[in-house]
Amino acid sequence: MFDIREQLKKLPDSPGVYLHKDAFGQIIYVGKAISLRNRVRQYFNSPKNQPPKVRKMVEQIAEFDYITTGTEMEALILECNLIKKHMPKYNVLLRDDKTYPYIKVTLGEDYPRILKTRRLVHDGSKYFGPYADAGAVNQIIDLLNRAYTLKRCAAVQFPKDVKPCLNYHIRQCRGVCLGTADKAEYGRAVERAMDFLQGKDKDLIRTLTAQMQQAAGAMDFETAASLRDAIEAAKAITEKQRVVLSRKEDLDLILIHSGDSGVHGILFTVREGKLSGRESFPLGDLHPGEEADLAGAF
Repeated sequence: MFDIREQLKKLPDSPGVYLHKDAFGQIIYVGKAISLRNRVRQYFNSPKNQPPKVRKMVEQIAEFDYITTGTEMEALILECNLIKKHMPKYNVLLRDDKTYPYIKVTLGEDYPRILKTRRLVHDGSKYFGPYADAGAVNQIIDLLNRAYTLKRCAAVQFPKDVKPCLNYHIRQCRGVCLGTADKAEYGRAVERAMDFLQGKDKDLIRTLTAQMQQAAGAMDFETAASLRDAIEAAKAITEKQRVVLSRKEDLDLILIHSGDSGVHGILFTVREGKLSGRESFPLGDLHPGEEADLAGAF
């Protein structure tokens, strides 16, 4: 028997996703929280102050489950995945085919571009994400294109009498269309941009911070504010998430957990590269040194 009051006491004060279930075990609502402890308790501590729809849902909750995440962003992305999978009747958002954006580096091209996409295609490109903040994605793509003067047009071949675009004239493009771009140097610039997206290269953030401080010292507050926004976007983009893989793989991840309620086998399911659920199975007693054998048997 699931004791809601007792389980509320065990909720962690950490980010994550919670799943409310009815008496038949059906998921009726999926939500995210910065603090699972505070958010889930709100449903049961003061129902009279809640909207009628929420009160009706709370009356049907027979049990709840939760999955902790490392960051609020991970919780946001996981919430999206679980809503799409279970289609809970009390969730009204994210029930369509919308997905969070990725940053795509078109490595299959001679001169790769950096752009935003919502589809993963096996075309030799490198994908980063998904990201919860679409506005930050747009800012970072523009920032990287300007910082490393990368090609922005989709054309692969150019006529002999081609006229360069405005980006070339304002020194925001290397002139790929004119044949003046050094391919090796361009490749190194793309690698630096990818290092930044992987969180390996902090030079860009340090440069932006120095420029922001310089602009603020010169009382150019408009430029300083713009650079501040770029820095915040850069930090949001380089924050790692662990609920979606860059490859569309199917995985079953097994964890043996021993706690007050006994030993359980925790099964995390990853489908098409997305964490899509978690199940817990009681396994009986566990003796020291048996973790590996028990995991293999499970």
